[in-house]
Order: sequence, then structure tokens, then C-alpha cells
Amino acid sequence: MSSLARLRLPRRVPRIQPFVRTIQTTADTTQLQDNAHETDPFWVKIHEDSFQTHNCDKPDLDVKVTKTELLDMYRQMQTMRRMEMAADALYKAKMIRGFCHLAIGQEAVSVGLEHGITKNDKVITSYRCHPLAVLRGGTIQGVIGELLGRQIGMSHGKGGSMHIFTPSFFGGNGIVGAQVPLGAGIAFAQKYTEESTCTFTLYGDGAANQGQVFEAFNMAKLWDLPCVFVCENNKYGMGTSAERSSSNTQYFTRGDKIPGLQVNGMDIIAVKQGVEYARKWTVEDKKGPLLLEFVTYRYGGHSMSDPGTTYRTREEVQRMRSTQDPIRGLQRYIEEWGLASEQELKQIDKEAKSTVDSAVEEAKASPIPDTKDLWTDIYYAGTEPPFMRGREREEVHLLSQF
Repeated sequence: MSSLARLRLPRRVPRIQPFVRTIQTTADTTQLQDNAHETDPFWVKIHEDSFQTHNCDKPDLDVKVTKTELLDMYRQMQTMRRMEMAADALYKAKMIRGFCHLAIGQEAVSVGLEHGITKNDKVITSYRCHPLAVLRGGTIQGVIGELLGRQIGMSHGKGGSMHIFTPSFFGGNGIVGAQVPLGAGIAFAQKYTEESTCTFTLYGDGAANQGQVFEAFNMAKLWDLPCVFVCENNKYGMGTSAERSSSNTQYFTRGDKIPGLQVNGMDIIAVKQGVEYARKWTVEDKKGPLLLEFVTYRYGGHSMSDPGTTYRTREEVQRMRSTQDPIRGLQRYIEEWGLASEQELKQIDKEAKSTVDSAVEEAKASPIPDTKDLWTDIYYAGTEPPFMRGREREEVHLLSQF
């Protein structure tokens, strides 16, 4: 024993981890490169840490922007936030019932995505879908009306928060991760019909561990489908942080053979540049699918039943609001680059509030669906089969008539 006691084992030297640059999520790090213009495009430079890549090159950091587009982005972001705030108030007034998931804090993703794609591209997402429904051709009245269960709603008051559609927007899907293989299927149809378009398939970090997500990755790469898989990483899947649920939180690297791009989801200029890069990858360069991860943040809870403060501190939320807000970041760009004054932006804010307030009143004035409409809208208009069955007891299978 004494000899064992004298035996000296080599000391374990702690392993030094190599320095790895991480994505930064500050909303206002893009720099003006030349003089801003009232009418002509001008150059800005995105911060180099706004992108991280996996088996692909980074997007160009030098980007052309225009005053008109930046102001349009600002107006849309303010309007979408006002709409979600109105939904929050209506829910707390018990005028909206059931599930309701808001995207306050994540406006740069939806608005930036819309500015980076074409009207013919397709989008499908999960249940945090209200801004995309409006931006993809819907209306604020249609979204609020649907939440209230009124006839003016985009699904005539029969779908609710998670089931809102337009010809280029496939929802709003309530089953966690189930929209991902659907998005791959839409992309398959685009390739089959030889369209020069792609599908952006959105899901959250909470859905990223679903088996069907990886199955969709495999099929998309096997057939090189024009599908951009978009992970909206808002740091929390319901009430669980990404670090507690995922062994690999770099979601853009989880596509196996599919390359990936991680993007600062709080800077709308970086978001748009990332989206344009992804669309060029799939449509113009025909390289197959791509994983796109937006690192963003939601200010509210997962849904209206979640206060959002039991698994994170109020200080954390307030810090994100005060230092990394995507709307405030774009506001600073516009003011510092001399594109609009603070008073002009305040006027846009007032107009956004007025637009949403009017839409809410119009939606509230709309009647609830009639009982007879329980049997309508089962199929998209023009796609109905020659007969239907099972809607009521007397409606039986066609074969029974022979």
C-alpha cells in the first residue's frame, strides 16, 4: 500500500478549447459605406459575425439598399408588432380563445424573409404564423378576424390562429415539426413542374429534434429539392432552453450532407441578405436544399398561457428589448444615415397603430360563422371531389347507391 501511495499519477492538464467565433445578434452593427441617397441605391457593410457557415461560403457583406425599402421594412415591422400586440390585448380580454402564439421580437425574420423572396416562392411555417400570413398576401383584418372566429377571417373564422393560408403561404401548422416534410413536398412539386421557385420551410429550435425533420432533410438532399429549411432559433422551445434540449445547438450544421448558414436574426439587413443567398443557392445555382438558421428572440411566452418568466429572468428579456430590438436597430440605421427624422418615424408608428386599430374594429364587427358553413370550405375552392361523405349521418358512401 505504501508503494501505491508513493505512486504519482500524471496530472491531467485541462483541455484548452480553441477560440470559436460565434454569431452576434446585435440589431445595429451594419455600417454605412458611402453617402446615403434619397433615390439611388447605396452601399452598406454587414458585420462579419452576422453569418456563420457550414460547408458553404459566406454571403457578401457589402449590400446595396435603398431608402424606400428600408422605410418600407420599418413600416411593416411596426405594423406586424402592433398587430401582435392587439392580439395579445384581445386574448387577455377573453375575446380570443384557444391557442395563440405571438412573434413579438422576431419581426426581422418575417419581414426580412418577405423582402428576400419573390411572390411566387412558397412559405410554410408552424404556429407562430400571423406576420407571414399578412406579408404573403393576407390582411390584418383577416388575421384578427380569424383569431376572433369571425367570417371576415382568412379561414372564415373556422381555422383559428394556427390555420391561416394564402395561395403562396401554406400555414400555420399546429403539429410540432409536421410542416417540415410538407415543405419538402411542396419543393418536390416545384421541381417536378420545373418552376423557377423554391420553398422556405420554417420550424423552431424546439421542433429541430423531431424525427420527421431529419427524414425531410434526407429526402430533400437525396432528390436535391429546391427547399430552404429555416430554423427560427429563439433560444427556447416552449419553456426549455436550447442548451437543455439539444446536444448540438448549432442547428445550421445538423443537415448532414446539406450545407448550412447561420444568420443574425435581429438585423433585418442581414436577414434579407441571408434569404437572398439561400434563394440563389436553390433556384439559380440549383445546388439543392440549404439549412438557414436565424438566431432571434421572442419577448413573450411560448403561447398566451406561458408568462415566459419561469425559465428565464425578467432582466434577460428587458436586456434584449433595450439592446437588441430589431425595430430599434433599423430605426437607428434610418436616423443615423439621414434617411428620415425621429418625427417622421414617429408618424409611421402612429399610422401603423391606426391601421391595426381600424382592422381590429372591422374584425370585431364581423359576424360569427353561420351553422350552415360548418360543411363548407372542406376543400380549396375548385378542388372539390364530385361527392362528399361523412359530414352527417345520412351522407353515406357513394357505393351504397349501387
